[in-house]
Amino acid sequence: MANETEGKDLPRERLDRGVRLLLADKSKGFYIVAKVGAETVGQLMVTFEWSDWRAGTFWWIQSVYVDSPFRRSGIYRALYEHVLGLAKADASVCGVRLYVERHNTVAQQTYADLGMTRAAYEMFEVDFTS
Repeated sequence: MANETEGKDLPRERLDRGVRLLLADKSKGFYIVAKVGAETVGQLMVTFEWSDWRAGTFWWIQSVYVDSPFRRSGIYRALYEHVLGLAKADASVCGVRLYVERHNTVAQQTYADLGMTRAAYEMFEVDFTS
């Protein structure tokens, strides 16, 4: 997924460790998968960000992937609507956010079509793993 969407080759050992750590610690987040029959065709991860301004937690959608033969077929919409339903049912959640590659206009249009709006923030980082 990282290679396809961002041109990044992630070290397999680090990626495997990251997935295992999230699965072992629910405070880090959770995964949701989409299946067609027995086949897993899509996934996303939700992580958490506390907001003192809102006295609530934002859920961040990350690691979105839909298998290419299933794109534009409603798989991501189903994943997103499921997350939105869970978030709305949890009084501690104040909103849902995601980030998207600046040049990924297809994904940006998908998010806009689902009712998400562009945030007023730019993202800056210092990445210790790159």
